[in-house]
Amino acid sequence: MIIIMNYKKRVKTYTRKDIEEIIESKLTGKQLTQKIITDTFFESLRELLMKADPVARIEIREFGVFEVKETKPKPKARNIKTGEFVYVPGRRKMHFKPGKILKQFLKEEYKKEINNDG
Repeated sequence: MIIIMNYKKRVKTYTRKDIEEIIESKLTGKQLTQKIITDTFFESLRELLMKADPVARIEIREFGVFEVKETKPKPKARNIKTGEFVYVPGRRKMHFKPGKILKQFLKEEYKKEINNDG
């Protein structure tokens, strides 16, 4: 008897603490400036996202979630110009989901001020 179980692989979730640990290890003993701190923050995010094997998730509370997701291969995609069918292999893509505060801000009506100076 063969039992096939369909389960989803658990995605490694990195948190603010993981980012803080990477930044701390990179900045130990350096004179801090805003540029170094900012560059190190984005470099740390990039490193964690590049560790995706094959997917990863970085959750920053009250800001949002960065995720690396897999796309399925498309064996019957169509070339628009020629109309022929082509194979598009699966790949990975990055996705950002905003947190509650940012999502609420984006839901508010956007009012663009019009300057009547001519």
